[in-house]
Amino acid sequence: MLPKTTDLIDQITINYEENGILKVRELEKHVLSKGAWTTIMFLYEDFDPKDETYKDKKVSIRRYKKVQDEYKAQSKFNISSEKQALEIAEILSKWFAKP
Repeated sequence: MLPKTTDLIDQITINYEENGILKVRELEKHVLSKGAWTTIMFLYEDFDPKDETYKDKKVSIRRYKKVQDEYKAQSKFNISSEKQALEIAEILSKWFAKP
């Protein structure tokens, strides 16, 4: 039996480990769209080896295409700071505000 699309999507993560160190730590994810093309928004932190801490939160919006029984990354857009995230949210709120 083939895995369900929802199960495949639930397995997608941006956690990235190298040499036993979690370099990218996923904090949360939100699925924006499902199907043959899936869009997921991730909240994450990058590890800074200089002081061995995780830096400020960032957001990554990623698109995946279902190929056979797995999702392949197709594109991504990273929101690199809280300031940029809030500015994007403000503009979207203005663009989609109901009169």
